[in-house]
Amino acid sequence: MLTLFHHPVCPHSRFIRLALGEYGLDARLAEERTWERREEFLLLNPAGTTPVLVAEGFPAIPGASVIAEYLDEAFGDKLGEHRLMPRNMSMRVEVRRLSSWFNDKLFDEVSGPLVRERFYRRYMTAGQGGGSPDTDAMRAARNNIRYHLAYIGWLVGTRDWLAGEQMSYADLAAAAHISVADYLGDVPWNEDETAKNWYARVKSRPSFRPILAETIAGIAPSPTYADLDF
Repeated sequence: MLTLFHHPVCPHSRFIRLALGEYGLDARLAEERTWERREEFLLLNPAGTTPVLVAEGFPAIPGASVIAEYLDEAFGDKLGEHRLMPRNMSMRVEVRRLSSWFNDKLFDEVSGPLVRERFYRRYMTAGQGGGSPDTDAMRAARNNIRYHLAYIGWLVGTRDWLAGEQMSYADLAAAAHISVADYLGDVPWNEDETAKNWYARVKSRPSFRPILAETIAGIAPSPTYADLDF
C-alpha cells in the first residue's frame, strides 16, 4: 500500500502523481498543508515539504527526486522500453539534468511564486506568512515563464520529447509545473506553438486525467486548463 502526502497545487506533488499514474500504481492521497508544520508530518520529512511517499516496509521517501529514483528502481522494468528513466547512461544524465532544471529552476522562478502567492497565502495566518499576494513576485513569475516555454519549445524542436526520443521524467516534471501556471491562466501559449503541442501531448495521457479533473475552491481554472484541444 502506497500513501502520498501531497498538496493538490504543489507542482512537485503533481510530478509524482503523474509518475505513479504512468507506472499504473494506486496511492492513497493525503493532503498536507505544509505551512501548518504538523509534528506527525515533520517526523516523516523534517524538511517539511511535499511530496512524501510512504511504502509499506520502507522508511518514508521524501522529495520528488528521491521518490522518482525509488519508483524507477522498484518499478522501472515494468515499463520496458518506455521506462521513465532510460537505461542508457548518457540519457539518464540528460533526464536528471532536465528534471532538475524544471523541479528547481522553473519552480524557483515560476511555479513556486505563483503557488505561494495565489494559493498558499490565502490559507496561511499572518504568522505563517499569509496575507495579500505579492504582485511583484507574480509579475516576475509571469515574465520568467516565457523563456522556460521557449526552452521547452527548443528542446522539442530538436527531439521527439524533452530529453530524447521517448517520454521521460523530464516531460512529467516540466508538465507538472506548467500545469499549475496553466490553471491560473498564466501561460502565454500563443508565443510558442511547439511547446504548446508538446504540452497537449503530455496532458492527453491517462495519467493526467485525475489532475485535470480537480479544481481549487474559490479559484476557477483557466479555459485552457482541462481542454485537450486548447
